[in-house]
Amino acid sequence: MTVADHIMPAKPLVLKKGEDRRLRAGHLWVYSNEVDTHATPLHALTSGDSVTVFTSGGKAMGTGYVNPHSLICARLLDRDRPWSTALCSERLKRALALRERLFDEPYYRVVYADSDGLPGLVVDRYGDLLVAQFNTAGMERRLSDVIDALREVLDPKAILLRNDSPSRLLEGLDLYVEAAFGQVPEEICLTEHGVRFYVPVLSAQKTGWYYDQRANRARMLRYVKGVRVLDVFSYLGAWGVQAASAGALSVQSIEASVDALRYIERNARANDVRVAAVNGEAFATLKALQSAAESYDVVILDPPAFIKKKKDFAEGLLAYRRLNQSALGLVRHGGILMTASCSYHLTHEGFVDVLRRASLRAGREIQLLEQGHQSPDHPIHPAIPETNYLKAAICRVL
Repeated sequence: MTVADHIMPAKPLVLKKGEDRRLRAGHLWVYSNEVDTHATPLHALTSGDSVTVFTSGGKAMGTGYVNPHSLICARLLDRDRPWSTALCSERLKRALALRERLFDEPYYRVVYADSDGLPGLVVDRYGDLLVAQFNTAGMERRLSDVIDALREVLDPKAILLRNDSPSRLLEGLDLYVEAAFGQVPEEICLTEHGVRFYVPVLSAQKTGWYYDQRANRARMLRYVKGVRVLDVFSYLGAWGVQAASAGALSVQSIEASVDALRYIERNARANDVRVAAVNGEAFATLKALQSAAESYDVVILDPPAFIKKKKDFAEGLLAYRRLNQSALGLVRHGGILMTASCSYHLTHEGFVDVLRRASLRAGREIQLLEQGHQSPDHPIHPAIPETNYLKAAICRVL
């Protein structure tokens, strides 16, 4: 399949004097308060329009797209060329080359937005099925081009649009889930570290599977053989089922969603292992386990983001501290706490400090054995700290 090239003409977007420093340093975002609205009124632009960003002195900084109604009002796509289907295909081929180098099987995040030169676009691959999110108005405007390029480069049998992320509302976009083309199954089967998992892609969280924790789950495997494991925020059982498959003596998984609980049990059966799946809210269940004087050799925490916005920082920081403090009370002497945070606003140093404070309050000494971040199919753009969001730590508890 060969896609005809489609080039979108660009309109000018002029920055205020001195507001080009971040772009010169490699960042790709333009904020609305950085635009010279006298030279280029934002209200004259339409969401998704192609733009060429200029300094106040008239130097072109790059081409991209605009959303005059968003705080991040423009995102650069290239330093020289305008958007085209050829540019999109080129970026997809570059992204695919990395993943094919990293992984033997076609299960990974194939496009990670800005880090892969396609801001606003996320695509996960499940064999012949692609699950995509178009999270900005600019990328939504280019949806047809992107779908054509995905079909050309990856030749999937179907593409599912999971355009139901709340971040779309900030871009003035509707929320919907639909097939872009092909027959989308209700569930798919993937493998990770040799373990099979069924995923309900039409109803699962986000794009279905958390590929970003793959490398950290690999780190887990050396700690779980022959011991008791507690897996909190288990979702579909990615941690717990792999722990059981790696030879854990027993695995208990805590999950609030009844639907996800059924998949934990199903995925355990699919791999001929046993996992005790418990339906419950994490904080309350941890408290109940402490009251029952339960203890484990390994406790795993993979919570949702408690700090989604800056205004949530103080409350979210307290939640991370309380969660880890409760978990530490359940770890046997010499055991392991594996814990993570996917909140961008909590830095790696801040996360370690959370663990320090939690250990002091729990009256437990910890040794930090390993630290991790997102898997390499979620590459970090060195000029965009927002792409570096996942923190993970493996601690020995004394």
